[in-house]
Amino acid sequence: MLATHLIFGAYGFWLPNDPRGSWSDFVGSCELYRFGRATKTTETRSLASQPHDRDLRLGAKSALNRPPVKFTGIQARAVGRGFANYAHTGELVCFACSILPDHVHLVVAEHRLAPDQILTQLKGAATEQLVAEQIHPFQQVGRPPKCFARGGWKVYLDTTADVLRAIEYVENNPMKAGLPRQHWSFVTPFPSQS
Repeated sequence: MLATHLIFGAYGFWLPNDPRGSWSDFVGSCELYRFGRATKTTETRSLASQPHDRDLRLGAKSALNRPPVKFTGIQARAVGRGFANYAHTGELVCFACSILPDHVHLVVAEHRLAPDQILTQLKGAATEQLVAEQIHPFQQVGRPPKCFARGGWKVYLDTTADVLRAIEYVENNPMKAGLPRQHWSFVTPFPSQS
């Protein structure tokens, strides 16, 4: 494995009973369960563009304890600063990063930590930065609830072509959402791009 494409959502981004499918085994909230069981799938490709019952998905989101997180540009910048802090201290090499209002994409080099551990560390570093800048989406007195969803998706990249394809996808992701291209100080070129 040369690298991993990591994808993780903000709170409320992709629910365990999303009509397009999810990688969840159960729905932990009774209110959310009213909208259906977990929709576990073994698909390894993105299901985001699949036709689905949009009203059902939005109804389920309305049953959440808190509104779904939508990072502002200022909050996304803080998330990026948190990632930069972890990349430096954790010696994580990042080839691409896009921080969208409701989810994040990164392509990271093979690392001493497993991808699930990297996800946890990145979410923690981003949360610390949001709290430090006093712009956490659920800012309140005391410890705010989590602003990222549990887990995330990992796509293992074994060839240079796989890595380059993932980098292009991540770099183009903001434009597909109508946002400007992103440039992060902690992103370094993949060796074959030099």
